[in-house]
Amino acid sequence: MKHSKRFNEAQKKVTSGVDYSLEDAIRLVKESATAKFDETIEVTIRLGVDPRHADQVVRGTVALPHGTGKDVRVLVIAKGAKASEAEDAGADYVGFDDMVNKIQGGWYDFDVVIATPDVMAQVGKLGRALGPRGLMPNPKAGTVTMDVASAIKEVKAGKIEFRVDKYGILHVGVGKASFNQEKLEENVKSFLEVVQRLRPPAAKGQYMRSVTIGSTMGPGIRIDRNSLV
Repeated sequence: MKHSKRFNEAQKKVTSGVDYSLEDAIRLVKESATAKFDETIEVTIRLGVDPRHADQVVRGTVALPHGTGKDVRVLVIAKGAKASEAEDAGADYVGFDDMVNKIQGGWYDFDVVIATPDVMAQVGKLGRALGPRGLMPNPKAGTVTMDVASAIKEVKAGKIEFRVDKYGILHVGVGKASFNQEKLEENVKSFLEVVQRLRPPAAKGQYMRSVTIGSTMGPGIRIDRNSLV
């Protein structure tokens, strides 16, 4: 694969085959984030699970202490008083049938969907559209709830949802390159602690097989798993 001159210069700062401490990895990833925009810092974890089995699917939410640095666009599908509550709580888009129809028409200008239980019969029709994009509301993720105001507040503050893909990989944005060292460390640790707690009993052998951190346009930097214990 051919990389840009900027990427190759960043790659020179990373020693091949070396696993870095979390502190050093974050320092390096910040140094390598030299694009003209505020790059997202992403953590990728290869897990020792087989997602083909339901009892080995790793899925959950985490409230990052310092948020993601991203302006999250929240769509609330609700009606009546709950729709008014969502508007007052700062939802970017609120509606019911009109929003369902827009999504069926190919509209996806939002990052999170929150719905109340009483509208899920209609929202369920959007499974094929929202499911593959990881946007389908789910009670376990707190996005199917009657307390829409709290749900909106949590999402806007940095609560994120994650799910292992079919290859056993978790991939999550944990902040921006403009975050200082301490904030990034705390966000990464919060995410990893939740992932560790969600280890399926059916998972055998090594659980976190590799942990890598990188920026949107920078190289991946492997983190020494022992430094995370």
